[in-house]
Amino acid sequence: MKAARVIYHLARADFLERVRRYSFLLTLGFAGLLASGVYRGQIVLTLGHYYGAPNSAWFGAFLAMVATTFLSIVGFYIVRNTIQHDQQTRVGQILAATPITNSAYAAGKTLSNFAVLASMVLILALGAAVLQLARGHGAIDLWQLLSPFVLVALPAMAVVAALAVLSETIPGLRGGLGNVLYFFFWNGLLVTAFTIPAFDFAGLSLYMQSMGDTLRKVDPSYVNSFTLQIGPDKVATRQFEWQGLHWNATMIGERLLWLGVAVILAWLAARLFDRFDPAKESARLRKTKLKAAPPDEAGVVRAAGPRTVVHLTSPASTGRGNFSELIRAELRLMLAGTSRWWYLVALVLWVASLATPLDVSRGLLAAVWIWPLLLWSKMGVREGYYATSALVFSSPSPLHRQLPALWLSGVIVALAAGSGVALRLVIASDLHGLATWLAGALFIPTFALALGVFSGTSKVFEALYTVWWYVGPGNHVPYIDFMGTVASSGRPGFYFVLTAALLLAAYAGRRARLAYA
Repeated sequence: MKAARVIYHLARADFLERVRRYSFLLTLGFAGLLASGVYRGQIVLTLGHYYGAPNSAWFGAFLAMVATTFLSIVGFYIVRNTIQHDQQTRVGQILAATPITNSAYAAGKTLSNFAVLASMVLILALGAAVLQLARGHGAIDLWQLLSPFVLVALPAMAVVAALAVLSETIPGLRGGLGNVLYFFFWNGLLVTAFTIPAFDFAGLSLYMQSMGDTLRKVDPSYVNSFTLQIGPDKVATRQFEWQGLHWNATMIGERLLWLGVAVILAWLAARLFDRFDPAKESARLRKTKLKAAPPDEAGVVRAAGPRTVVHLTSPASTGRGNFSELIRAELRLMLAGTSRWWYLVALVLWVASLATPLDVSRGLLAAVWIWPLLLWSKMGVREGYYATSALVFSSPSPLHRQLPALWLSGVIVALAAGSGVALRLVIASDLHGLATWLAGALFIPTFALALGVFSGTSKVFEALYTVWWYVGPGNHVPYIDFMGTVASSGRPGFYFVLTAALLLAAYAGRRARLAYA
């Protein structure tokens, strides 16, 4: 009973701390935006040429599937900072000195994450009720309307909440790599849902089978075409009546098993949690430190190399300095810590994009410009992360010199990484493709800089860029494909204008930050 009380108060304190942030209002606003998208027909659910009749069962299932798909990806990035926040605010070190166990801490954080995600599910459930009242026919069937949220969406959110905590306890996944890998893990889970129903945490196969069985009674020619997408679907023109799932003990038990999966993930997170102990650094990091600073004969670690006398020069005596040197300095900071393997993969992609036919080279650009993602994600964030804001912002002209140098260093990375594709476009005299390529090379670092300046964290860019990259370049959707991976999808003019707007926004955001620094 005492452990349960500790877990409850940990979860409650963490949740109350979150709801006091403006970001929580944005979180609820995002859930409301999803419900609004369903209302306006911007998010659609179709089965071939058919869509469901507007009853409680259809709206409940539709909005619940929106929760288990879209919220399961975006919600992960929203809640995935609770342990990092404790570490940055030094609250974690205080908690580590208390008798609170690792299991209680991990369970409390998981419940807090779940409460945030559950509040978003609640908004979607209310949206389903509004849709039923506004566009539905017949009386509201509360069981058919709400059971999909209780039995499908909430267990899925519990798994996402536990995965967010687990990813923060694994050393290699705490940073941007964990954000990127989760997207592909999530995508794999959704694909697996249709082939291995036992792994369907989102409940998609459950609804696909039930709706398909009902539709085949109306149209025997129907094959298993099941689409949940953003954007109107002009193919679906016929309506069919679906009365919802007929839940039995087996089905309910299968859904509740996912709560057990969440418990196992939280337990694993507790086992991996280092309790904010700096002594439990990775072996690689300790080895690097020891190599840089070997111990002397007495066993005391001292600074490596001979002692040197350093003289600091006043900025006033150096004038405005060389802007190109500032760009090189920002570029070195951006590339600092990058391994040889990273450069090797970048080189292989560059050679492949140059040596392959033009159509293949365009497609390879998606891989070329996803590889430096973690380099761009630190733009506009690095000063806050390393607590060097006071030093950087006190330098001469930080707004008119440091910010443009930072932006140009990101552009240089994009231009260098994608130069193989640019050469292929030049050889083919494809001026439209070259303009699209240039627009993409300017847009990506500008997007990263603007999000970094306004959010103060790298995970916003990592999440949004990965999803945008998958939906746009990955599916060659016009206006969303900012890389022009096929000739018909490029819209360079649109992205030149968007880049200019984002650059002005980043400038205004940094200017406001300096005004209050």
